[in-house]
Amino acid sequence: MEYLSYLLQTVLHLDKYLISFVAAHGLWTYVVVFFIIFAETGLVITPFLPGDSLLFALGSLAANSQNPLNIVVLLPLLIIASWLGNQLNYFIGRFIGPYLFSKKHSRWINKKHLAEAHQFYETHGGKTILFARFIPIIRTFVPFVAGISDMSIALFNFYNIISAVLWIGSLLSLGYFLGSLPFIKDNFSIVIYGIIMISLLPPIFGVLSKKAKS
Repeated sequence: MEYLSYLLQTVLHLDKYLISFVAAHGLWTYVVVFFIIFAETGLVITPFLPGDSLLFALGSLAANSQNPLNIVVLLPLLIIASWLGNQLNYFIGRFIGPYLFSKKHSRWINKKHLAEAHQFYETHGGKTILFARFIPIIRTFVPFVAGISDMSIALFNFYNIISAVLWIGSLLSLGYFLGSLPFIKDNFSIVIYGIIMISLLPPIFGVLSKKAKS
């Protein structure tokens, strides 16, 4: 039971436990982070998994030559994970989304998050796929909503591929090029917490804006 609790905490906070995790599990880290990014973008029941902070942390570790992680492997691997996750989410939305929307209550899906993603999608259209990649929680629900809204598969694929490259590429690169700086190395945990806080600012501002208008 203790091991399961440890494993759950490690997965949920892998961005902060990453150094010790990589030291303990080596190349298996590739498999774990692939499925975390895939699930965070592909399953509407797991929007709580780490995303932005995990990518930055991975890029930082890849910059360390003593680490087994390689940026050349991470970049295409996680772009594929992110792309596949969105694809799965889109098709789930397309096939079962209308049923979930019609239900008054759902044990597994936060309908408030779903409604916010739908409003975001209605406001920004196809560009939402791009914008949402950089907004935690919203990015998990937007491809699902795109499927529900019966967005063209070709158009969704276009935005999905571009957004996956931009999101994974930018955050991994930031971590890779900034992670070797002494300040980042000496304050790694603080930096990770800072990225988490910054990534949460858009949803917070959105909530405050709605309250101010009402």
